[in-house]
Amino acid sequence: MRTLLDPVPTGASPLLSVRGLTVRYGGPHAAPALSCLNLDIAHGEIVGVLGESGSGKSTLALSISGLLPSKTCIEGSILFRGQDLRQLEESGWQEIRGAKISAMFQEPGLALSPVMRVGDQIAEVIRAHRPTARNRLKQECLQALTEVCMPEADRIYNSYPHQLSGGQLHRVVMAQALACQPDLVIADEPTRSLDVTIQAEILDLLRSVRRKFGCALIFITHNPALLAGFADRVLVMYGGRIVEHGPVTQVFQRPFHPYTKGLLQLIPSSSAREGLARMTRLPAIPGSLSDADRLTRGCVFEPRCSARIARCQSKFPDESTPEPDRRVSCFNHGI
Repeated sequence: MRTLLDPVPTGASPLLSVRGLTVRYGGPHAAPALSCLNLDIAHGEIVGVLGESGSGKSTLALSISGLLPSKTCIEGSILFRGQDLRQLEESGWQEIRGAKISAMFQEPGLALSPVMRVGDQIAEVIRAHRPTARNRLKQECLQALTEVCMPEADRIYNSYPHQLSGGQLHRVVMAQALACQPDLVIADEPTRSLDVTIQAEILDLLRSVRRKFGCALIFITHNPALLAGFADRVLVMYGGRIVEHGPVTQVFQRPFHPYTKGLLQLIPSSSAREGLARMTRLPAIPGSLSDADRLTRGCVFEPRCSARIARCQSKFPDESTPEPDRRVSCFNHGI
């Protein structure tokens, strides 16, 4: 019998399969926020999505959660358990969002109503997906709070968000996201505003929840150190594209893409090994990403790349497989 932590058998259908996903916020001719993304998420695995601000990480999260603005131009497919989520009306999304796919975003204060008690907000999620007697509903809310290691579950249940600390708010949002035991949880920078100690606690908690419930986790971050020893695989994003992909250990020990190398050089090696953040903000790689870069026919990272060659300006590199389970889009990968 396969345990939750065993590799997914070869040939098994992925939980989530994204193909050719392109997203434009400003009309069909606007610079794409995502360009032709392809990715698979297996049942029960943790996949890190790594990149600077503006790389498209949050747009990916919103796309999978069905939370993009109504006038956004979208191409491609997002299959969840074989069902194309792009074909759903809002009523269909209401059945999936929170019950099968849940999201945790970086500012819990924006995700929680300031005028409702925490327990009522968790109860709303459960009530939206299954009828539950009032006394049973409270028990499930308290259980959800207990699952995220909140020993004062009764007090937290009756508290308003402003009465809780930052770390407690993050745990409340986590309890809300996990209340219906979804198959997929998307965590978008969930530890960004927390100190190092609380960050480590949240990562340990997410790892424990994944083991207990078997949910898959997409963990989005700008900090590579948070993925070391935590995620199974990493997708490195830049300019709306996945430029490198592979097992975390292999990618961090031997990055192929110049952008990945740049990100990893900005953190102390000891921090990467321990999987803890040693800085509040990741230093920037020289240069910046512009809309013109996103519209280029060539490599979107070319203006900032120290390894660029002439053809990088005229053609985006095809994806290659330099090693088993490794993928990279770069003409000079590994140099």
